[in-house]
Amino acid sequence: MPPHLSADRPAAQPPSRGPVDALISQARRLKGDVDAVRRDTPADEADPGERWRRALYDLALHQLDDLDRHLAQLRDDPPSAPGPSAGDCAAPRRDSLLSRVGSAEWNLLTDEVNWSGELYRILGRDPAAPPLSLDELPSLVVDEDRPGLTAMVTGCLVDGRPIDGEFRVLRADDGVRTVHMMGEPVLGADGSTASMWAVLRDVSELRRCRREVSESRDSLHHHRHAAARTEHRLAVELQEAVLPPWRGSLRLPHDGPRTLDIAAAHVPPPVHTPVGGDWYDALELADSGTLLGVGDLTGRGVGAASGMAMLLGAVRGMAMTGTEPGPLLACLNRLLDATAQPVLGSAVCLRYRPATRSLLWAQAGHPAPLLFRGGTGRALEAPRGVLLGAAPGSAYGQAEETLEVGDLLLLHTDGLVPGHAAATAAHRLLGLAPRFAGARTAQDCVQAVIGEFGDGEREDHACVLVARVAS
Repeated sequence: MPPHLSADRPAAQPPSRGPVDALISQARRLKGDVDAVRRDTPADEADPGERWRRALYDLALHQLDDLDRHLAQLRDDPPSAPGPSAGDCAAPRRDSLLSRVGSAEWNLLTDEVNWSGELYRILGRDPAAPPLSLDELPSLVVDEDRPGLTAMVTGCLVDGRPIDGEFRVLRADDGVRTVHMMGEPVLGADGSTASMWAVLRDVSELRRCRREVSESRDSLHHHRHAAARTEHRLAVELQEAVLPPWRGSLRLPHDGPRTLDIAAAHVPPPVHTPVGGDWYDALELADSGTLLGVGDLTGRGVGAASGMAMLLGAVRGMAMTGTEPGPLLACLNRLLDATAQPVLGSAVCLRYRPATRSLLWAQAGHPAPLLFRGGTGRALEAPRGVLLGAAPGSAYGQAEETLEVGDLLLLHTDGLVPGHAAATAAHRLLGLAPRFAGARTAQDCVQAVIGEFGDGEREDHACVLVARVAS
């Protein structure tokens, strides 16, 4: 706490004009710069973000204007006490935030009270009327704020505590105004309180501007949250519309003695996370073959979901024309390279021929399929293939595998096993081989995967697809 003032201490002299004039010039230059930026800001009242920015610009301009006025007061001598003609003096601008500053001193020894002319205007008093004593001052204050003002004054006079607080006054001309008061006791020679001085500021416009900034900020946050909720809903709806509509087990091809029992699931994280670009697909082809695939695109939200829709459409279209997995991934690579927004993706595509139970597959920077047979499992040896969109003109190798009745394939995206990736994730999944051996359907296997890894501390979306050679 700063030391108490002494009644016999000489009054402080105003600072020299040179340094203060330099500060005034700097403040005015800064105000001009801020005003220029503000004028270039679009006045779009329908945009919460623009309203918030303009409110901040207005608040900054008001404060810089008041800083200019304060510095001018600091440079000049203090104004004299008001006389009968004080009401004729020009009042400060009404929209000024801090320049409405008045001062007062209450002498407890002589009962003399001195108010500055501006304090009369702040409190809405007739300049010809005598200033109010400390006992009379609360009569100007709204009822709710009187106990606070009384406590501040009592603490200053009795306990020597500085005053620093606000109260509201009810003025006859323009209603309620908010006043900020700072003051200290002045000690006499015997150490007792001889008088009390105070500086009072009309901060009504400052509080109004700050409320506008706060309200526009809250409106902006609400608008952003609403936009985020809308975007999330659109992304989820787009994802649900694009991913295969079947639930439970699917048998492909629909006609024929040799079929695959297929099941898949999208596994979201336990907490609200924007939709990612994870996808899976199973499609019966024109030659009675079956396309199986899973993949992932970088990005989140509607952008990732729309990219996934584009990619899945291209996969299905090329697969129906008979394009093999390797050339199909090469086309996808060129497609992502040509998109306006840079994006990377990984994928694994398989083409199953039921007549020979053969599997032709290719991958693009993606975990290899896991093959389970006779209670054990292994990862298929992956052909070459880089991430989609990473290297234009890349070629993608192919590999072939012959399957047997009862074999089970598991395809997945990164993030399926929380806290594990690549080889360690594959190792954890291969540990489910005994449970898969006892499962009757592909759907049972998918449920086993979700039961084992679906409740972990997942940070990302994931997909899993299981295909079992049923006959």
